[in-house]
Amino acid sequence: MKVYINYLIKNFVSSIIFVFLILISLIFILNILGEIEFFKNIEVKQYYPIALAAINTPSLIFEMFPFIFLISTQIFFLNLFNDNQIQIFKYSGLKNTQIIKIITSTAFFIGFLIIIFFYNFSSNLKNYYLELKFKHTADGKYLAVITNNGLWIKDKVENNISIINAQKIDKNFLINTFITEFDKDFNVIRNIKSKKVDINRYDWIIYDAEVYKDGSYNKYPEIIVTSNFDYRKIKNLFSNLSSLSLLELFQLKKNYKDLNYSTTEVNIEIHKILSYPIYLTLMTIFAAFMMLNFKELHGNTLKIIIGLFLSVIIYYINNFFYVMGNTEKLSVITSIWIPQLFLIFLNFLMMIKINEK
Repeated sequence: MKVYINYLIKNFVSSIIFVFLILISLIFILNILGEIEFFKNIEVKQYYPIALAAINTPSLIFEMFPFIFLISTQIFFLNLFNDNQIQIFKYSGLKNTQIIKIITSTAFFIGFLIIIFFYNFSSNLKNYYLELKFKHTADGKYLAVITNNGLWIKDKVENNISIINAQKIDKNFLINTFITEFDKDFNVIRNIKSKKVDINRYDWIIYDAEVYKDGSYNKYPEIIVTSNFDYRKIKNLFSNLSSLSLLELFQLKKNYKDLNYSTTEVNIEIHKILSYPIYLTLMTIFAAFMMLNFKELHGNTLKIIIGLFLSVIIYYINNFFYVMGNTEKLSVITSIWIPQLFLIFLNFLMMIKINEK
């Protein structure tokens, strides 16, 4: 029996590697085309778009693993059907359910390795990719980060540079804010201190502003400061969570809490990653049941097309619930696990009399 198990695991892993290499090649080529389009009016060295495409590809392939596992499972069973190996296994006492158990256990183990190693590797590359590309965007002179010391913003308006630090965010207000304005040579123009700043628009309203300038101190009930940031733009700056490793996501969650910033998106991303091995396993079971139920259907291409069509539907159902979770219309747990329960239900329906297939 161990020989059969090793043989099945080897063939299943080979199918995953085969599909992985094909998809990563396609994504890499499409990435190159996208980067060439981006840099068509920007002077860079010829290899630069190719290098950026290579750096960005792993994070994109991470999102494709459910498709990879589904197609790999289909190819695995097609090989068993074409050589009539599945009948040989039956005669040897190896039932269909046992074959499925073997490949799903393998899928879960590979999924676990993916989130431990591949995800952290791809997120680090994504972070490096964003740093390199950020230098060539129109926003390259701006910067906003969240640390354990609050929100920090570097802004440039005309020839003046501002460094802004806020202790917390309360809706569209910065709380306990300190702003230092510099000229182009980084000479201090003035310092502004305020307990409340309205950032709903690009013209910030600073209430009860304490202004320190040229050694003098003045207090104003309200002043206006122009910025390249508003509340929406600041919020969107922190939406690319795929560039953070798991440890960095947990640290960001802590920083968000300290800043009184919503942790919903971070929580969804963390739960999404932690549930990934289960998702990949369910996709493997789904593909296995589908192939066994569609065994009599003529045409291997048709079987794969049907599988891809169903997996795309599942993908969009997942995304729909992620959006519902991010907009806080559903709880984090519900937005992550309802699609998984839907997959479990589908698999349960297709499991009936699977050993007779």
